[in-house]
Amino acid sequence: MPTDLNTLVGGVALFIALLALALFLRERALRQTSEVPHGFQAQISLPHQAQWTLYHNPFSLCSKKLRVCLTEYGVDYDSVVIELIETGYYQNISREFLKVNPAATVPVLLHEGHPIYESHEQLRYVASMVKNGDLLLPRDAQARQVMDAWVEKTSLLGDDPISSPEATAGNAAPGLTIPIFASMVANTPVRKIAEGVLFHRIKKRAIFFLLMKLSGLRKTLKLKPVVDIINRSAIAMAAHIDELESALEHSGGPWICGDQFTLADVGMMVILDRLREGDWLDLLVQRRPVIFDYWIALQQRPSYQIGCVSFAHPRVTDATVELAALKKASLWPSNIPS
Repeated sequence: MPTDLNTLVGGVALFIALLALALFLRERALRQTSEVPHGFQAQISLPHQAQWTLYHNPFSLCSKKLRVCLTEYGVDYDSVVIELIETGYYQNISREFLKVNPAATVPVLLHEGHPIYESHEQLRYVASMVKNGDLLLPRDAQARQVMDAWVEKTSLLGDDPISSPEATAGNAAPGLTIPIFASMVANTPVRKIAEGVLFHRIKKRAIFFLLMKLSGLRKTLKLKPVVDIINRSAIAMAAHIDELESALEHSGGPWICGDQFTLADVGMMVILDRLREGDWLDLLVQRRPVIFDYWIALQQRPSYQIGCVSFAHPRVTDATVELAALKKASLWPSNIPS
């Protein structure tokens, strides 16, 4: 190739590389993520058409809590579904959604256009604003303390809950969700997962999803770090379930605070539903009669059907079937409990 042609080709390649870098830097600047303060944000006003708007995802644990809570209170809301990489792609790190929540998390609840961040704060805010707020809040001070403790126990705490499953039942759930994640991302293109590596606030999480995609479900479940996480989460969740059993026996049931269904039960409802999705009920629920009866009662509430069942995502349903089939065919790793 003549020297002048080599120079031309090199110049074009350099131009394309610089243009690509400039476009990436511009896009990254437009997709800046950051932590947000918890609770009601009076200083922020976002476009809205209804009194209440919920940005949520069908699979998100905290989104389920808000849908159940709003259903229990009979609150009508505009539903805006936001896709996560688990359900298809990273809509939560799009320019549009980052204007709603710079932290790139769901759910986000708007009241008259003002966002409320963090699910436990959202639960309490709804209860404080609706006319029948006492419906899910005990009037007795001691029962209220019990409820508050369990709202905390069923919450996801911190950016990396997997690292502390002993802290809450909410933190123990993500580790037990890894098999579902690995099954779900099998149908997600690598380029969509890689977008998270470029733009997601928590790079480690995006890289982990990419690893699961490249490894596949069965190989993922053989990776020692994954095995360790699942086993630690299973042990932690069993301890949380034991504590729940003691709470139900102490209250006399059928609910955590006795006769009244409260926000504590809302939080536990979605934890147990996640165990159902991950095919963990045999291990953690079926062998405990008190918990099993509690789970049956939770499923009979209309709010469970509306807030959880009606939003069942096809990818999650398929993952549950796949995990159960692995166990039935004795293909589940022997060093992971089932």
